[in-house]
Amino acid sequence: MKKRAITIVAVALCVLAPATWLALRGYDHFSVGADGLMLLVPDGVSFSDPRVTVWLDAASEEGLHVIPLHDSGFLDPVFGRPKCAGLILPDSIHQQASDLLLREIRGYVANRGNLMLVFDAATKSIQGFYPSGGSRLADLAGVDYALYKSLGDATIRSGDVSTTIPLMKQLGVPPGKYFPFAAPSAALENTTSTRLRRYQYGNLEYPSFVTSGEYAGQVLLRSNAGVVAGLHRYQKGSVLFVNLPLGYLKGDTDGLPLHAFLRYFAVHMLALPRLLSVPDGVGGLVLNWHVDSNAAISALQTMNTWTILQQGPYSIHITAGPDTYAFDDHKGFNVLHDPVSQDLVHEYVRLGEEIGSHGGWIHNYFAAHVETDPPKEMAKFLKLNKDALEQIGGKPVVEYSAPNGDQPEWVTHWLEAHGFVAYYFTGDAGMGPTQGYRGGRREGKNIWAFPITQLDRAASFEELSGEDVSFDVILQWLEALTGFVVDRHEVRLIYFHPPGILPYRDVVHSWLEKTAQLKTQGSFRWYTMAQVANFLNSRKKVWWKLTERDGIASLKATDSRTLAHQTWSLSADKFEKPVVIQGAATVSRDGEVWLIDAGDGTHLEVQARMAGQ
Repeated sequence: MKKRAITIVAVALCVLAPATWLALRGYDHFSVGADGLMLLVPDGVSFSDPRVTVWLDAASEEGLHVIPLHDSGFLDPVFGRPKCAGLILPDSIHQQASDLLLREIRGYVANRGNLMLVFDAATKSIQGFYPSGGSRLADLAGVDYALYKSLGDATIRSGDVSTTIPLMKQLGVPPGKYFPFAAPSAALENTTSTRLRRYQYGNLEYPSFVTSGEYAGQVLLRSNAGVVAGLHRYQKGSVLFVNLPLGYLKGDTDGLPLHAFLRYFAVHMLALPRLLSVPDGVGGLVLNWHVDSNAAISALQTMNTWTILQQGPYSIHITAGPDTYAFDDHKGFNVLHDPVSQDLVHEYVRLGEEIGSHGGWIHNYFAAHVETDPPKEMAKFLKLNKDALEQIGGKPVVEYSAPNGDQPEWVTHWLEAHGFVAYYFTGDAGMGPTQGYRGGRREGKNIWAFPITQLDRAASFEELSGEDVSFDVILQWLEALTGFVVDRHEVRLIYFHPPGILPYRDVVHSWLEKTAQLKTQGSFRWYTMAQVANFLNSRKKVWWKLTERDGIASLKATDSRTLAHQTWSLSADKFEKPVVIQGAATVSRDGEVWLIDAGDGTHLEVQARMAGQ
């Protein structure tokens, strides 16, 4: 009886009113329906399991509705199977599956359903064995894989991942994370091959099942293992087959593949609505300055004569102590006692820049010891740095960047406990702000990681110099990345050390001319980490849903404080121009989507007729 009750609750959650859903499960942001995706979870696995929450957190960050549902709820829906736009069968957590479950999934897809089938999902029987003939879902995937009987230990192979430039753009991979990011000419763009790249190490190798035979669909990604991702029609439905361990990768500081394919499935394939991750839907960049010693002082003074300070705000992070390499070397920025350093900080505060903390007090010593020395001993350097900057800057320090990128988990926990809301991060490269996972666990509650954005193997200007990248290519990349965040209404981070940017004055000047034009047009903004992190934390409190009835779609949203600056995107191919029914909002068209930008108020309702109705 108890098991039956659990099944009833699991299904009922997907059809009950939002208030009831909140009371039972705590999913105050989501209600399954025409705008939602179902994530299938094995019975007995908690929805709070990190292998589940990596998907739910990714969906929340992407502004999408993903609802976990146990297998029993999918197989035995008491009130009828919940209506949804698509179904996700995830990796890692769902290796085992019964023949009955697979038969129901197959029937769902055949009857106009949409499935995202990920890596090792359902590759084992319910008893935990690998079928002798390969994956039982090969017909849905469009290719044979999981060929343990014939390949043994060679069943999974790691290799470089490649595709064309247009497909990388469709998948939402930022330029530079794939290289080359531009074709020799527009005519060659569709045929120019490009590869995913790893910061500092070159080609990015991912594990995939070796596939066999011709793929019965459109290949999105390939490697030496075969098909890494593809789109396949199955009877009246569609399958996005992703031959990568998406959940596992996100749990270990590589969330870009999961986010990219989740958004591709939801938005590119299914045209679902999204709550955008930037204020007013305006994409932008975080320019993160790392000031680690007194060697930066003359560089900062030079930069102050450029046009760079005419824009902003920027996130300027400082190692504040008097030393840099070793105690008493007197090579630090020395913010407490050097009047020149103090004047620079005061000027940046006056201009509205965000002063952040770059490690702990003595840059190189802290970087060399933060991973090995007792956290209690190293935490005092974090506090010294924070306190000094707050004393001189006159406001709380809430942003952080790790010297040399060395940030053990205890540092993240310390930061959140001491009021920080954002930190620069060398993991999850290429992503926008994310609530990071490490070791399969989420690191914090309300603190956001800002991953670096790279150009091939380099991220900062000084690293680009070491890679001998031409000025023309760097400018092309900066402008392409700016266009990327504008077009996709997202945020990315670029960082540098002031001495390292000096040789690129003309490149930076030309780039800033472009950003100034876009800013004047209202399509681009500079953001600080704190601005974006605070916005994303407020965004968590927004409840919204989209329902469809009689050819009319209704989007409703509430927030107990204000909906101001929250923005939704709706497919312009799927919906006619939305009309505001209740509350304040402006509606505009941006290419293939309608943007609904909420004004001040706690409630909003917008309606749109379905296209063609």
